Amino acid sequence: PKLGPAGRMAQAFIHSKLTPLLLLASVVLGAFAVWKLPREEEPQIIVPMSDVFVRMPGASAKEVEQRVTKPLERVLWEIPGVEYLYSTSSPGMASVIVRFKVGEDEERSMVRLQEKIAAHMDVVPPGASAPLVKPRSIDDVPVLAVTLWSKRYSGYELRRVAAEVQEQVKQVPGVSEVTLTGGERRHLRVLLDPDKMAARQVSPLAVASALGAANERLPAGALSAGDREIRLETGTLLANAGDVGGVVVAVAGGRAVFVRDLATVVDGPEEPSTYVRFGGGAAAEGSAAEAVDGPSPAVTLSVAKHKGQNAVSVVDDVNRKLRSLEGTMVPADVHLSVTRDYGATAAEKSNELLMHMAIAVVSVGILIWLTLGRRESGIVMLAIPATLALTLAVIYLYGYTLNRITLFALIFSIGILVDDAIVVVENITRHCRLPESRGLTPAQIAVRAVDEVGNPTILATMTVIAAILPMAFVGGLMGPYMRPIPIGATAAMVFSLIVAFIVTPWATIRFMKCGGDEGHEAPEGAMTRFYRRVMGALLRVARLRHLFLGGVVVLLLGAMALVAIKFVRVKMLPFDNKSEFQVVIDMPEGTTLEGTDHVAQEIADVIAKQPEVTNYQTYVGTSGPYNFNGLVRHYFLRQGSNVADIQINLVDGGDRKAQSHAIAKRVRDLILPIAQRAGARIKVAEVPPGPPVLETIVAEIYGPDYQRQIEVAKQVREKMEQSPGVVDVDWYVEDDQPKYRFVVDKEKAALSGVSEAEIVRAIRLAAAGETTGLVHDDREKEDVPIVLRLDRATRSDLGRLQGLRLVGRSGNMVAVGELVHAELVVEDKSIFHKNLMPVVYVTGDVAGRVESPVYAILALGPELDKIQLPEGYKLEQRTATQPFLSDKLAMKWDGEWHVTYEVFRDLGLAFAGVLVLIYVLNVAWFQSFKTPLVIMSAIPFSLVGILPAHGLLGAFFTATSMIGFIAGAGIVVRNSIILVDFVEQRLREGVPLEQAVVDAGAIRFRPMVLTAAAVVVGAAVILFDPIFQGLAISLMAGEVASLLLSRMTVPIVYFMMRRREERKERARPKSAPVEAEVVL
Repeated sequence: PKLGPAGRMAQAFIHSKLTPLLLLASVVLGAFAVWKLPREEEPQIIVPMSDVFVRMPGASAKEVEQRVTKPLERVLWEIPGVEYLYSTSSPGMASVIVRFKVGEDEERSMVRLQEKIAAHMDVVPPGASAPLVKPRSIDDVPVLAVTLWSKRYSGYELRRVAAEVQEQVKQVPGVSEVTLTGGERRHLRVLLDPDKMAARQVSPLAVASALGAANERLPAGALSAGDREIRLETGTLLANAGDVGGVVVAVAGGRAVFVRDLATVVDGPEEPSTYVRFGGGAAAEGSAAEAVDGPSPAVTLSVAKHKGQNAVSVVDDVNRKLRSLEGTMVPADVHLSVTRDYGATAAEKSNELLMHMAIAVVSVGILIWLTLGRRESGIVMLAIPATLALTLAVIYLYGYTLNRITLFALIFSIGILVDDAIVVVENITRHCRLPESRGLTPAQIAVRAVDEVGNPTILATMTVIAAILPMAFVGGLMGPYMRPIPIGATAAMVFSLIVAFIVTPWATIRFMKCGGDEGHEAPEGAMTRFYRRVMGALLRVARLRHLFLGGVVVLLLGAMALVAIKFVRVKMLPFDNKSEFQVVIDMPEGTTLEGTDHVAQEIADVIAKQPEVTNYQTYVGTSGPYNFNGLVRHYFLRQGSNVADIQINLVDGGDRKAQSHAIAKRVRDLILPIAQRAGARIKVAEVPPGPPVLETIVAEIYGPDYQRQIEVAKQVREKMEQSPGVVDVDWYVEDDQPKYRFVVDKEKAALSGVSEAEIVRAIRLAAAGETTGLVHDDREKEDVPIVLRLDRATRSDLGRLQGLRLVGRSGNMVAVGELVHAELVVEDKSIFHKNLMPVVYVTGDVAGRVESPVYAILALGPELDKIQLPEGYKLEQRTATQPFLSDKLAMKWDGEWHVTYEVFRDLGLAFAGVLVLIYVLNVAWFQSFKTPLVIMSAIPFSLVGILPAHGLLGAFFTATSMIGFIAGAGIVVRNSIILVDFVEQRLREGVPLEQAVVDAGAIRFRPMVLTAAAVVVGAAVILFDPIFQGLAISLMAGEVASLLLSRMTVPIVYFMMRRREERKERARPKSAPVEAEVVL
């Protein structure tokens, strides 16, 4: 008989010398890919993002919104590929976060942004600065954080050591940005004395001018003498405190007035604007145990890597460099504690998953050994490494990294990719035992066996690919996060098919005994005989048939009802078991740095007592090293005396019983009373298992009037605070902060000979300080500014600040208080926009029994409907899109809810596409519109196992669960294709319908069981992974349920369809033959 494509492929390679070379080459290619692939814990999500800052000193928040923010937003919104614009209009400052669509080219996006801003500089109003553009990227996230701390040295001294270390670390290949957080930099502070200046009739502005003029050295040309040219230079540079104190400011009474006569010159640490400390926890080991009795001053050095670099190797190189500096550049009593090591976690995770992959491969091999035999398992074990190796090569060529998602894609594929090899090996084994195989050579038997199952195997494999590949088109942040799974699994299926047709027959005739005159039909087992009796009864008795099908439908409906009764709960992704989390603290606006530090340390002391905590770092007045979550939430912009972060590090997940999420929930309950007592708002921020969002629950309030939006947002915030399970409720509205505004009396100022600009500058110099230049010391690693201001005690007294005297044009001295009057006002509140629309954000998290934002939002919906608006209409709640118009008050849910909605919507659309593709493929193969429907009727049966299994194991039905269900649909249809194809093959051989149906289930059941068992064994290794548990449950429980049900249901439904067709055919009257009349 004429061979099909599978038979021809097997025949071409079964005796070829190229076959073992191809097998070896594929393994070598895979090994090369593993060696070259950069290793990271999480996949790289390309989200081009940039911050644009524009200053407009003195302008109110409303004026900044009108003059700067709105014109800038309109320009930026014109850029192709921009998905979101988030803007903040604050007093004197506008900031716009430009976020492009996921997957947009980073470089091209940044070029477009820069070009658009450069072409529209005319929209920047007078008095505003030029836009400052700061691109942001996932590569900016530090992969390593090392905290320098000491019981002996101050933050000032640690900062100087850290600056030396920073320079050395920057030299390591692959290192991008190295930043220092904490410690006091060296400043040369000139602390003016108002009384001394008044006595000598010197203005603070004169001191600033003198310092600026005395700190210049410029080239002055050259002179020629003796046939040589000698360069000229004039001026001096200030190199130390003595130089600064010796600067002449004025002449009084025939004597020079020096800076040291008017001020105290202090060369040392700057005034503290941040506090960074390191503390040991209850589980501290090594040097960190020394910090258990109390926190120590610290400086954190954060290291980011270049794009495309291997995080593991970069971190290893930096750690090696740091070890070489200990005891030399770094004093012996300065400790270097690694407080973040994404290189180690990436290596640990990838090595763990590679081991799991190896366990899955060996487990599948043992399974096949026990069911088919030792030789057969060896043949299948040849196919697995070759397929995985080629898939790894595709992952490398596709530009992916070796991370948890790509490795999970491979582990997920193992149970599926062995299916082709199992089908081929099992059929060759069966053919070897058939009587008609007597007298044939092993090669002839193998080719015939491959050809027999070749076409349905190709169709079945294409069906699985059709089920998996559409998931690659999931959009949003979740798309690139999950895309390696369909891409990797599709590549694995294609290669497994090729390997099954090339390598498997080649190996079979060499490792198995087959052929000759010993062919005989193997006796059927007890289970097969039992199946024949039961199936025969179901096919013969219609009542039993209908009762069985009705029972299957009841089981399916019962399983689906578990979602409605919340026995099975839905969530995008469960929390991962990380070794870190963060506590974000926001004190009321106006809180002093010391007040915030006190509260942060009180909270840290409670956290440190938890048995799983190894160490912590408090960052007061600034933010700590941020992760991808902090990048999206822009935690790195958090600055000010009322903000603090606490970074908590835990013992490794394998060394503790509690999951990190459970620890975070426990910590939240312990520190909440402290925060409430201090009036602080806290957020326990865990590393998200998937793409980060602004917050788990985000309510966006839109409307025509911003004040009314704030009022409604306050009501929404109160409803969220009252909702069970909703925690960490906050809103993006600042507390009232008092502010003194000095209003200049223009007439008095003019009569006194003092300009308004001089008054403004003098007050700013006295209170905020003014940098007049740098100390020129080439030994310093960081700039040393010369800062001119009043001492802290003087400038903290409003009366003394107003007593500062200025010199008029006629030489007269006049106090600032005589020219201005102070008004006590409230600072303007920031105005937020999203995609050009004014918005007020209310945020919250979920904890306790709720966990999923879906149920929290469903519970909040009716409560928010109770809000009474004076405008006379109900507050509209929107699920996915912003309101089209802002003429009415409306609210949109965002945060994790929005990502959950997008993911399940896209997966639902992908599943619809899967059904269409599977149907088209089966119509093309079977040339029937009804037969594919029979085959696809088995798809829902997997839910009978999937949903109860999720409920019984207490697992959320997540996005990975949905992926498992969709992938399982392809496997279910594959098995159904094998059954139906065998029935039709038997019918073509003249076997009666009932016998053909029974034979299909009896004979083809063995490879179906092997496939299901391989899927279950392959998925078992990821069953206890927090993220991919849902995928494992869906594959394992879905395969078991569909196997038991589809083996019975699909043949029965097919039997009913064919018998009805036969009855219609018999009932159709035969047309009488028409005699042709021949006209000659």
